[in-house]
Amino acid sequence: MQPRNQAVDTYRGFVMLLMMAEVLELSRLARAFPGHWWLNALSWNQTHVDWAGCSLHDTIQPGFSFLVGVALPYSIASRLAMGGTFPKMFGHALWRSLVLIALGIFLRSMHSTQTYFTFEDTLTQIGLGYPFLFLLGFKPPRWQWIALGVILFGYWLAWALYPVQTPIDFPHNYTGFLAHWNKNANFGNAFDQWFLNLFPRVKPFVSNGGGYLTLSFIPTLGTMILGLIAGQWLKADAPRVPMKKLLIAGAACVAAGLLLHFGGICPIVKRIWTPAWMLFSGGLCFWFLAAFSWILDVRGYRKWAFPLLVIGMNSIAAYLMAHLFESFLASSFDIHVGRFFTAMVGTKIEVFLRGVFVLIAYWWMLYWMYRRKLFLRV
Repeated sequence: MQPRNQAVDTYRGFVMLLMMAEVLELSRLARAFPGHWWLNALSWNQTHVDWAGCSLHDTIQPGFSFLVGVALPYSIASRLAMGGTFPKMFGHALWRSLVLIALGIFLRSMHSTQTYFTFEDTLTQIGLGYPFLFLLGFKPPRWQWIALGVILFGYWLAWALYPVQTPIDFPHNYTGFLAHWNKNANFGNAFDQWFLNLFPRVKPFVSNGGGYLTLSFIPTLGTMILGLIAGQWLKADAPRVPMKKLLIAGAACVAAGLLLHFGGICPIVKRIWTPAWMLFSGGLCFWFLAAFSWILDVRGYRKWAFPLLVIGMNSIAAYLMAHLFESFLASSFDIHVGRFFTAMVGTKIEVFLRGVFVLIAYWWMLYWMYRRKLFLRV
């Protein structure tokens, strides 16, 4: 059986930890203690930027998507070694796609009076593109690069040709050519006004409050293709780490994204997953993967990574926990120990301590599953 790549699992654990750590609510902590630059920096990096740009929090979804691609060559090799055939494996890929799409819709419907058909959740976005990624996993590298190029140019062209719409009242609107990528006044929102209203809804869909879009799954597939290329490099060069390739690919993607942004061709906007964002965030993912590979596989520093490995090896379980258990765990903290801690430390850090409690509870549940070799797979 193909051995697991610990650097990949550790990077995945880091990505999921950033997502689960939202419960710390560092923005509230920063407001409670004004004037501390480092708290403001932590707070800013735990929130999504309003439109163009990138915080550490914005790297979560591209990291998760990128790592789906990285893991695919290992998954294909493992299934082939166990006697898997292409038809059976592709059937599983389609099943996985449907489950991920359904999970994303389920999670987005938790506080709705009926099924809330929306397709911008991370799991749904990955699910929509996964069958195409799987097929590319059996193609030579040139086909993967061609597919990446088609996605980049084709998606950009579709937006560039769509007529500029009257912008909504939003402080980050663009003028001129970049107005094609204004919030809720773009090609992707026009598609959703047609597509999402085909489903039963409490009220007609007009726009997503955050600007998120169904069609973002197309450039998200591009991010997964970048991960697929990286995963093939890692697997082909093992046990060596192709550091030069990873670093150069990261630099090229980041530079290309910045060039598109500052050249006025396409802005770097995560919420609508622009081609510039796909390249820029993909470059950061190459660098993150290179950093974790260098620390664990080149330098051999592995013991510190165990807490992240526990999370990374059960990423789907971690994702579901963060969405399903937060309210229960937070209320349990308030009921049983919240008053005690508030009396001890005051109200300013009560929310932060509650978040620490919830985060520790997440990890212990994942550790319990790890010890019993219970790994949630789709």
